[in-house]
Amino acid sequence: MKENIYRNKNCGELRIENVGETVKLAGWVNSIRKLGGIIFLTLRDHFGITQILLRDENMIGEICKECTISVEGTVLERESKNPKMETGDIEVLANSITLLGKCKPVLPFEISDSVNTKEELRLKYRYLDLRNPETHNMVVFRAKVLNYVRNKLTDMGFLEVQTPILTSSSPEGARDYIVPTINAPGEFYALPQAPQQFKQLLMISGFDKYFQIAPCFRNEAARADRTPGEFYQIDMEMSFATQEDVWTACEEFVTGLFKEFTTFNVDTAPFIKIPYKEAMEKYCSDKPDLRNPLIVHDLTKLFDGTEFNAFKEKTIKAICVNAGEKPRRFYDDLGTTIVAYEGKGLAWIKYLDGEFTGGISKFLTEDNKKELIKEFNLVGGESIFMIADTNVMATKLANVLRNELGQQLNLIDKNKVAFCWICDFPFFEENEETGGIDFSHNPFSMPQGGLDALENKNPFDIVAYQFDLVCNGYETLSGAVRNHQTDLMVKAFEMAGYTAKDVETKFGALYNAFEYGAPPHAGCAFGFDRLLMIMSQKELIRDVIPFPLNKNAKDLLMGAPSKVSEKQLTDVGIQLIKKDENN
Repeated sequence: MKENIYRNKNCGELRIENVGETVKLAGWVNSIRKLGGIIFLTLRDHFGITQILLRDENMIGEICKECTISVEGTVLERESKNPKMETGDIEVLANSITLLGKCKPVLPFEISDSVNTKEELRLKYRYLDLRNPETHNMVVFRAKVLNYVRNKLTDMGFLEVQTPILTSSSPEGARDYIVPTINAPGEFYALPQAPQQFKQLLMISGFDKYFQIAPCFRNEAARADRTPGEFYQIDMEMSFATQEDVWTACEEFVTGLFKEFTTFNVDTAPFIKIPYKEAMEKYCSDKPDLRNPLIVHDLTKLFDGTEFNAFKEKTIKAICVNAGEKPRRFYDDLGTTIVAYEGKGLAWIKYLDGEFTGGISKFLTEDNKKELIKEFNLVGGESIFMIADTNVMATKLANVLRNELGQQLNLIDKNKVAFCWICDFPFFEENEETGGIDFSHNPFSMPQGGLDALENKNPFDIVAYQFDLVCNGYETLSGAVRNHQTDLMVKAFEMAGYTAKDVETKFGALYNAFEYGAPPHAGCAFGFDRLLMIMSQKELIRDVIPFPLNKNAKDLLMGAPSKVSEKQLTDVGIQLIKKDENN
C-alpha cells in the first residue's frame, strides 16, 4: 500500500510507548500558545488531539487556528503531563510543517465553545460546529447506533428493504411535501410521511419480517422533540403477528439498545401496559413519564354544587404531594407556569395538624374537607394543587402541573429509563371544527371487534389494536395491528367521510392487494432521532442530527427553501400565485 503523504499516525493514538518515533500527523490547528521563542500547537483530527512543540517560531508562518496542516516530527515525553488529554503524556517536536488549507483569521465563533453559540449561527456554519468534539462525537454516536440497529434486527430475523422516496400523496395525518416532475407537468409525487403502505405490501408479498431505517417527510411545525421536514424512523412489520408479538420483539430490541449505549437503569421486559383511557385519567397524558410518581385525581364530583365561583361548572383536576417546607413564592411560580400555558390559574391548599390552610382553604366546606382527606388519605404535610377549567384544558394543564411538580420537587430519577405501552387507543375522534368523525391514530389499523364493531358500536366507543411505546415521557414508537380486509377498510374510511371510490383511488395499491390473500400483520416504527435524543440526554432533537433544519424548517447552511427560475417552473407546469396572507 502506498504511504500516506500527509500522515502515518492519527492525533488521538499516540502514547508514551511511541516516544522516540518519527511520525507524520495531519489535522486542524486547535490552539496556539507562544512562550518566548517556543510555540505550542494542539492539533486536532477525527481521532483526538496531540500537542505539537515548535522550537523555531518562523515555522508557524501564516498558520492560524483552524488551518489544516501536516506535521512531521519526533514523539517526546512531556515534561509537564496533562492527565485531561488522552495523549497528555507525549508531544511531537516538529521538524517540518506543511500548510494544507488556510483558514480565515477571524472565525464566526470559537470552535471550543460552539455549543453555547446562537443556534442560527451554528447551523449556518454547521461544518465548523461539527469540529467541536461534543457535536462531532454525537455524529459518531449516531453512526454506532445505526450499525447496532441493523445488526440487531437482522439477528432477530428482520429483512432490511428500502422503499421508494418518490410516491403518491395520501391522507396520513400531516401535510405532504409534493414534488413536481418534468415527465408529467401538473402532476406531483409526494415524499412519504412514512413507508406505511409499502411495508404492508411487503407482508402481502410474502416477506415475513421487514425493517428499514426510513426517511420520513412531514410538512409540519417543529417542537423540541420533533424536527420539521425530514426525520428517520426504525420501521418494522411482521406477518401473522399479534400486537403482543410486536411488543415482545420491540422490548428485546429497545432494552438491548439502551443497555449497549447507556449506563441508565433500564426497565426490564415485559413493560407495563396502560390503556389509553386509564393513562388520561391517572396522568392526563398519553405519554406519561413513569419516573414521576404523581397521580392526577378528578375532583369534579367532589366539588359538585360548590359555591366557590372559580370551581362552578368546571372540570377539576388535582395532584396531592408532600412538597416540604416551601415559601409562598413556590406556589405563586407554579400558578404563573399554568397561566403561561393559557390556564386561568392554580388553586392550592395545605393540610397541616389536621387543618387545611393557605390558598383557597377558606372556601372549603366541612364536607369538602372530609372528602379531600378520604380521597387523598391525608396524614399531614401534604399540599393539594387544583386546576379548574374546561375538560380539555383541565386535562392539558394537569399534565403540565404533574411534569412541573416532578421537576421542581426532584421526584424524577434522571438515571432511570421507564418504559410503558399505551394501548387500546380510540379508533375515531370527533373533529373539533366540523363535529364529524376523524381517525384518531393510524387509519390502517384494525378496530377491536372488526367489522361488527364498525357497524354496530358508537364510533367513539370503538378502540383499536393501536399502541405507543413511551419512554421517560416521550413517545418513542407508534404501532398497530393492521387492517388487511377490503370491506373493513372501506367501512372504516366511509365512517371518516371517504367514499369507497376515494379509498380505491387514494390507496389503490393496498385496496387491490387485499383482494389477493393478505395475511394478518402488525408493525410499528421507532422514532430514531428521538431515541438518540433520550439516550444522549439532549434537550433538542436537532442536536442529534448532523445537518438539521432550524425550528422554522429552514436549512441555513444550504439556503433552502429557495426560489427557482421561471424556466424550472415552466418545465414542470407550475405557475406561482401570490398567497393571500389573510387566509
